[in-house]
Amino acid sequence: MHTIEVDFDVFKQLTVRRTTEDVSYNDVVRELLGLGRTTAGSAKETVGESPSDWVAKGVRFPAGTEFRAAYKGQAHIGLVENGALKVNGQSYDSPSAAAVAITGSAVNGWRFWECRVPGKSSWQPIEHLRRRT
Repeated sequence: MHTIEVDFDVFKQLTVRRTTEDVSYNDVVRELLGLGRTTAGSAKETVGESPSDWVAKGVRFPAGTEFRAAYKGQAHIGLVENGALKVNGQSYDSPSAAAVAITGSAVNGWRFWECRVPGKSSWQPIEHLRRRT
């Protein structure tokens, strides 16, 4: 398998174009390049995808993505590991579940958290990454 590096904006757009989890990044790039689908006998290659990544509402967060939030004057941090968001040693399958664990009340996790993907210096609200339909 070959690896290519893309910036986060490109990665985000590739992720948006995956209509289901069965559509790989390789499938998306092939379609964009006009190459058509892979043949049944060819190996399925993916670009920048890892089983340790975490996918929430169609947004893929690469393993190692850092999360942060401030609540009642305290900083809270999380990290994407083993296909989940880990906060205070607990794994969560949604940003809201992790936020509720901190606040003790219902909260929109997409508005609560910011993230920084590996290799980037800037933080961004995760709600900006979510595709609205």
